[in-house]
Amino acid sequence: MSIAAGAPSRAEVLTLFRSFLRVARKFTDYNIREYTKRRTIDAFRQNRNLMDPSAISAAFSDGKAQFEVANRQAVVYSLYAPKLKSVMEVRGLFTYLDARFQGTL
Repeated sequence: MSIAAGAPSRAEVLTLFRSFLRVARKFTDYNIREYTKRRTIDAFRQNRNLMDPSAISAAFSDGKAQFEVANRQAVVYSLYAPKLKSVMEVRGLFTYLDARFQGTL
């Protein structure tokens, strides 16, 4: 099976996928970080079975454009994000609250 000149290689696609996941880790907000990871995985799964080289190239180009958007958004969110962690990220919060309500603190 021949790959068209404009179609990206498997390595390029995997590099883009990993880059998306790295950008997702840059988001300080838990919800946005998890949404970005989930959206990345879903989009790559949706395009996994593309066979037409022009469709593959179009999906890859769209992915690169979306990657640039996500990268810019990560920078913007890091500038204006609150310094507080989400309840999902706080370790030991429930232990602390349990101890407080039982009067041991």
